[in-house]
Amino acid sequence: MLNPEPALRVIVADDNPVVRAGLTALLSGRDDLTVVAQAADGHEAREAAARHHPDVILLDVRMPGLDGLSALPHLVRHAPVLMLTYSRESETVQQALRLGAVGYLVHGEFTPDELATAVRDATRGRPHFTPSAGAVVLASLRGGATAMDVEEVRAEARTLPREDVSQLQRDMRQSTTSTTSSNRDPSVHHLSPREAEIMDLIASGLTNHQIAAACFITEKTVKNHINRIFAKLHSTTRGEAAAKWLRTTADPQGGPR
Repeated sequence: MLNPEPALRVIVADDNPVVRAGLTALLSGRDDLTVVAQAADGHEAREAAARHHPDVILLDVRMPGLDGLSALPHLVRHAPVLMLTYSRESETVQQALRLGAVGYLVHGEFTPDELATAVRDATRGRPHFTPSAGAVVLASLRGGATAMDVEEVRAEARTLPREDVSQLQRDMRQSTTSTTSSNRDPSVHHLSPREAEIMDLIASGLTNHQIAAACFITEKTVKNHINRIFAKLHSTTRGEAAAKWLRTTADPQGGPR
């Protein structure tokens, strides 16, 4: 009989003792996770990391003495660091990622199961972001989104039912990988890169609600994109649009084959 894998060792660093106790109880209640130490500031987190050799560190941003961002470069030398905080400012999210955080979770935007999954995935280098933080990341990658755009996404995210946004992001990546491998050329139908991305998700069967969550945009924005896509594909239904999109390939003569 094979021996079970040892539980992942977690350090919880947060200046609020109630938050620390709650997270410790939540994570230690799982067979494969255990909290080996708690820390009230960055100094204690550094000492705990050196002493306990954790697999993952959960780190708050704002703490007295040495704050989370100041401690982060030292902590990432010991273990993957997952930011777990109430701070959702764009610059804070971006700075945490620049300093080596593997993910960024904002309190109130994840379920206990999603937190446990994020901790496990952190050991594999898989990033996790809650909607507020994900909106910042996506806006930064696009380079053209304004602060108003980010706030619109955040406002919509707060109205969405709790669901595994990380899974939707994986669905989006898998869909994009599978569809681009067939050499589809969005320019054949004059689709923008964003419209092509959404068309890929439609073709993979996602609903408007799921597309909004996966792309960190509002459902209203998804509907606007779909209206433009349908016009360009000369389609009136999702099935018709998907059928035309899935057989589109790059053609030297400038038209679909």
